[in-house]
Amino acid sequence: MITVIKLFLIVIHTFICSIFAMIFALTDRSHTLYFKLSKYFSGGVLWLSGIKLEIIGLENLDKKKTYVFVSNHSSQYDIVVLQKTIPNRMAMIFKKELAKIPFFGWQLAMGPYVMIDRENYEKALKSIDEAKVKMQKQNISIVVFAEGTRSKTGEIQPFKRGAFRLATQVGYPIIPTTVIGSNKIMPKGTYRLKRGTIKVHFDKPIQSEGVKTRQEEIDLMNRVREIIVQNHLQ
Repeated sequence: MITVIKLFLIVIHTFICSIFAMIFALTDRSHTLYFKLSKYFSGGVLWLSGIKLEIIGLENLDKKKTYVFVSNHSSQYDIVVLQKTIPNRMAMIFKKELAKIPFFGWQLAMGPYVMIDRENYEKALKSIDEAKVKMQKQNISIVVFAEGTRSKTGEIQPFKRGAFRLATQVGYPIIPTTVIGSNKIMPKGTYRLKRGTIKVHFDKPIQSEGVKTRQEEIDLMNRVREIIVQNHLQ
C-alpha cells in the first residue's frame, strides 16, 4: 500500500513538472528554466521515494565545462539521480519509445534532450550529430548510458560504441560515472520501491581528443568501462 501511495504521488509530481517543462521548452530557448526545473523534479522524486544520495568526485568536475558523462544503467532511478547530482547544464540521450509517454515523454522531446532510434543506424547517427551541436553551441553536457539498456542484475554489461563516437567527434572529456545501488531501489521489471541510499561516483575526466581510429575508440571504451566496473565494486 505504501508503494502504491508513493507511486501515485510521483505520478502527480511528474505530471505537474512535465506541464511546466513543456511551457519552459517553448518559452525559454536557453533552457535555463528547464534545467532548474529538472533539479526540482528529480529532488521531488527522490524525496517521495525515501532515497538518499551519496556523491563522490564532485571535485573532478568544472561546472563551466562541457563533458560526456558515460554511465552504467540498472534502474529507472538512474535518470533522476543524475539529473540531481550533475552540476553542469546537461541533457540525456533517450530512446524514442519514451517520447510516446503522455506529458513526460512529450516534454523530453520538446526540451534539450536528444532522442535516439536504436533500431535505425542512420537515424542514430543523426542523433549523435544533434548531440554534438548542443554541446558545441549551447554548452550542454551529454549523459549517455553506454550499456544501451538497463541491466537486470545490476552488473555492468558490455558497452556500445555510440557514446565514445560522440566524445571523439566533439573532443570533450569523458567523465566515467558510476551509479551504485539503484537496482536495489527499483529493479528492472518491477514497480516495488524500497528506501535506501544511491551512490554516484564521478571519476576524473578522460581526454578524448586525438582518438582517430576504430581500435583507439574501442580502447577508450574499454578503459572507461574498467573504471566504472572498479568503482562499482567499491
